[in-house]
Amino acid sequence: MDTTSQTGHCALDAAEVVARTEALIPALRERAAAVDEQRAMVPASVVDLKAAGTARLFQPSRFGGCEAGLHHGVEALSAVGRGCGSTAWCMVQHVTHNFMLSHWPDRGQHDVWADPMRLVSGIFIPACGKGRRVDGGYVLSGRWPLVSGVDTSDWVLFAAFTDEEAGESHRYFALPRTEVEIVDTWHSIGLKGSASNDVVVRDVYVPGHRTLSLRHLKGGRSPGNAVNTGVLYRTPSYCIFGVYISAAVLGIAEAGLELYLAGARRRVALVSRQKVGGYPMQQVKVAEASASIAAARQLLLAICEEAGAIAARAGLPDDEQRAKFRAHAAFAGRLAARAVDLLWDAGASSSVYSDNPMSRIFRDMSVASRHFTQNWDVNGSTHGRVLMGYELGDPTL
Repeated sequence: MDTTSQTGHCALDAAEVVARTEALIPALRERAAAVDEQRAMVPASVVDLKAAGTARLFQPSRFGGCEAGLHHGVEALSAVGRGCGSTAWCMVQHVTHNFMLSHWPDRGQHDVWADPMRLVSGIFIPACGKGRRVDGGYVLSGRWPLVSGVDTSDWVLFAAFTDEEAGESHRYFALPRTEVEIVDTWHSIGLKGSASNDVVVRDVYVPGHRTLSLRHLKGGRSPGNAVNTGVLYRTPSYCIFGVYISAAVLGIAEAGLELYLAGARRRVALVSRQKVGGYPMQQVKVAEASASIAAARQLLLAICEEAGAIAARAGLPDDEQRAKFRAHAAFAGRLAARAVDLLWDAGASSSVYSDNPMSRIFRDMSVASRHFTQNWDVNGSTHGRVLMGYELGDPTL
């Protein structure tokens, strides 16, 4: 049911948005080859996902967004991943950067969401940019790689170091896409349509109300909390970012299992002429893939439940919980990737043809698992470090 927000926009219902997103899976799957060919989300999918309201799950209700529960993001983004991995990768950016933008100063939010349907992308690698303090704001310059979804975005968020004192030396900046240059660098083996291109900014003035200090994405009071007072916005957005990357990865794996089963149940071995599904080794691989996928989903939902419960009692996660959220999300991604590896091995020679959808699943997963949120060695060691009594050691968390 839609409700009217304080600004007159109709606030979206999260369950309806998830249902509308899930209904798009067949269409997204049909367009997946075209997404690969065009190396970007196809216009029809942009239209459909905007109409579904998917990117607006974490947008404040005062702009007509859902202010959804954290778990709704897992449900919606995994559904997009079941349809098309590249499209899901873009939508992760559009969903999570709306979440992050809710912490910006009110005036900055109004700049971006003057049209609430706008899509936001971004990249948080501060070493790639420099913000120089000037009267009323900053002048931003830099070149950032891997800005996924930038081709379909209307605004872009960047991280950069500034020339200020240490406490404010790492800031985020919001720019309209018209003020940046997109460099076509994304020629990849997988997630071909994620449009994870380089973006160049050359001496662009950014007013102060369109910037945010690093500390405001770590929880506690931010400029946006003064106007976005819902429970959702008490959650530190950056430490759970990996949950939604892993949700897209989960969707890719779920699609892989579905596609594999559809083929294997009717496939006959070329030499023995026996049904492939009758071989015990195939059955074991499928069972392990299914269990891995189910475990990954439950792990992501458990993070959402715990983080949501902390926010509901107006608390903040401690260092161990922050590290755990990132590590458990990475492990969920690892489980999903394991499932695809099992299915790939079970698929034998038929999977290697480039027009086989399983080939795309394998290539997409291979690229997705190399995102920093999916790096088990890094994220697992951070959590293990805290468990062993050492300091967190990650300033972003």
